[in-house]
This record gives sequence, structure tokens and C-alpha cells, in this order.
Amino acid sequence: MPEKYWEEFTVGQQFHSMGITVTEAHLVAWAGLTMDFYPLHMDAEYAAATPFKQRLVHGPLTFALAVGLMGLTGEAKDSVIAWLGVDKMRIPAPVFIGDTLTLLAEVTELKESRRPEQGFCKMRYTVSKQDQTVVMEFDMNFLMHRRR
Repeated sequence: MPEKYWEEFTVGQQFHSMGITVTEAHLVAWAGLTMDFYPLHMDAEYAAATPFKQRLVHGPLTFALAVGLMGLTGEAKDSVIAWLGVDKMRIPAPVFIGDTLTLLAEVTELKESRRPEQGFCKMRYTVSKQDQTVVMEFDMNFLMHRRR
């Protein structure tokens, strides 16, 4: 039996994460795992000649950190059956090595499914860095356990 159910979530409910500071180690490990060695992420000289003036953190790494930060809140516990995808992603500002990221997740939609033991949940994830600049936003869609 799950520890937490769809019925325990409410539209407008918010979850705040702890922070994580993105390090050189994160960047190098991510590049190695994904084979994304694009020079804007890995080559300091190349990046210095761009409008950003320094290396950028990979967008998918920022996404992965947001997913992990939500997990660390413990708020969803074992309510999720499946991740159904992500919608409306935008990246309005860059993330650099040394930035500290936090997540605000807000329940924006709850829908019953045809199966009485399952429900749909949409959460808006907003990732910000230490100066409150929003660096990524997206909607996460989940299938969750319901009470029988």
C-alpha cells in the first residue's frame, strides 16, 4: 500500500526544496554520462568568447537537478505510479557553475482517471537561482495512486 495518495494533494499546494550548488564535478559527470561535451559547457576559453562570458550548465542537467530536488522534499513519497511527461518547458536565464538552485513545485491540476485506483496530477516546477532569477519552468505530469 502506498504511503501517500492522490487525494492528499490539493490544487495550489506548494512544495519548496532545499538548495544545491552546481559544481564543476556536476558538469563533468553530466557530460560524461550524456556524451554532451559541447564547448559552451566544457571549454572555458570558448565560453569566454560568447555573450555568457563563462561556461553554462547543461539545460538537461538543470532539469535533472529539479527532479532530484523534488524527490528530496519527500512530499510526493510513493504516490507516483508513472511520470507521464513534461510540457511547457522554458529556460529564461542561464545557470553557471557556482549557482545555487532551488525548486518551487505547485500542484496546478488534479483529474480523476477512468481507473478508480489512479489519478492524474500536474505540477508546475519553477527552478530559481540564489538571486531569485527563474532559470527554468515546466509542467510535470504524473499518474498517482488513489485510495480504493
